[in-house]
Amino acid sequence: MALAERGHEILENPLLNKSTAFTHEERTALDLHGLLPDQVESLDEQVERRIINVRALPNDLDRYVFLRDLQDTNETLYFALITTYLEELLPIIYTPTVGAGCQQFSSIYRRPRGLFLSLPLKDRLDQILANTRFDNIECIVVTDGERILGLGDQGVGGMGIPIGKLAIYSACGGIDPATTLPIMLDVGTNNAERLGDPRYVGWRYPRVRGQDYDDFVEAFVVAVKKRWPNVLLQWEDFHKNNANRLLDRYRDQLCTFNDDIQGTASVATGTLLSAVQITGVPLGEQRIAILGGGSAGIGIAELIKHAMVEQGLSEEEARSRFFIVGRYGLVTEQTPNLEAFQQGFLQNSAMLDSWQLDEAGKASLLDVVRNAKPTVLVGVSGQADAFSEEIIREMARHVNRPIIFPLSNPTSCVEAHPENIVRWTEGRAIIGTGSPFAPFEFEGRTHYFAQTNNSYIFPGVGLAALAVKARRISDGMFLAAAKALAELSPARNNPLAKLLPPLDTMREVSIHIAIAVAKQARAEGLTEALTDETMETLIRAKMWRPQYRPYLPR
Repeated sequence: MALAERGHEILENPLLNKSTAFTHEERTALDLHGLLPDQVESLDEQVERRIINVRALPNDLDRYVFLRDLQDTNETLYFALITTYLEELLPIIYTPTVGAGCQQFSSIYRRPRGLFLSLPLKDRLDQILANTRFDNIECIVVTDGERILGLGDQGVGGMGIPIGKLAIYSACGGIDPATTLPIMLDVGTNNAERLGDPRYVGWRYPRVRGQDYDDFVEAFVVAVKKRWPNVLLQWEDFHKNNANRLLDRYRDQLCTFNDDIQGTASVATGTLLSAVQITGVPLGEQRIAILGGGSAGIGIAELIKHAMVEQGLSEEEARSRFFIVGRYGLVTEQTPNLEAFQQGFLQNSAMLDSWQLDEAGKASLLDVVRNAKPTVLVGVSGQADAFSEEIIREMARHVNRPIIFPLSNPTSCVEAHPENIVRWTEGRAIIGTGSPFAPFEFEGRTHYFAQTNNSYIFPGVGLAALAVKARRISDGMFLAAAKALAELSPARNNPLAKLLPPLDTMREVSIHIAIAVAKQARAEGLTEALTDETMETLIRAKMWRPQYRPYLPR
């Protein structure tokens, strides 16, 4: 590879820097002598030194900061480290530690990464995006910071999410980091703590809403389409009032998806398909209660419903098997302040007349569990300990192998800790969690908790879309991803095994999912009519690997 840069220019560019791995010949050719210690190290040697450094730090936030600094210094080394120790480091670079990283973003801010587009820059978007350093961008993750995990409005601190997601794209899906761009749409914040923090680095203004907000997002999308007409754009951690409507508005204009809605739905569906193999009860016979009636909860319901219909149920039969519980209890036609995206999963309030209720006319989650007797319980509420012992024990009274997914992130927001669920169900529950939890010994058996994390899904979806040049991302492609994930479940052959494949196989998981997604895109006419062999070749060739290349002066 020929370089025009010399000396410090190279060492300051994280995409080019090799640090102590520059050979003596390269140091001579690129004016690096004297800027580095004499020893020439291999990438593997550098990785081993860095993992020792990471493990020596006192807490996970310090590890997060260390790794972010490494990413901003030497991206090849960063990704070599992450891919080598993925299971250990994924919880550091993303959930649950990224939540603290977002909360502390202004305090730990070091170097710029990505784009911070504040609303006052609306008329300069074309000029900002035109920078030649962005010529090769293929994949964008964008947020406005309003609904960061279960932590709410973090303002500009929400930038930690796009940075983390794109790191996972590269580590797990093989997307070249040189082609990725995290973007923060800074429209202010209503977080009083952030606005009152003298170190807050974002636009100090109450969060803008209404037409001004919509006009800014529209200007952003128009500018992106003009600059990168074939880009993959992922929406991340938008409030439910914006997430669905923005997805609906733009999903047919460019290759785009919302990971909180579609990615979460896909991994939850894939994990459920794995779990029903253990229970022996077909998907179409499951009764599903979902705590959290926002975009994530309804997205999960929609995709599972599609899977049920695919297996033979009618739309109405499938819809009837869902019980969505929101802030006002069971969602019915009488629930106040209903959102348009919730309309497809309303239960008939007349049903409550025959239910045993703690409070007349309002069905709590406990009431739903007691009367509807769900076989599956999913939590995307962000409410810590919302799955109480009483609720879990009541569910276990009616179901031999209850499937329970407390998916809220970070760990501080989880609906129930999995070891408690094991105890309360006498070890019968099949459990998936949003954050990682250690295995738990109970009555002579080790219980593993599937980390039902979007990281299993979106890297493969993105890899497929970019490799085969998909024009759009469909719900059918996310269902294909879910089924492909279930195909890799170790529990298919051993009911005592993990529900999901090990994290250290994520690159092969992403390839498997990408192939399935590409085939679905072809079936829906969203890409060229490529052969199976050609698609797999393109997908494997697209996968970037962290390795140093030899440099020559230009």
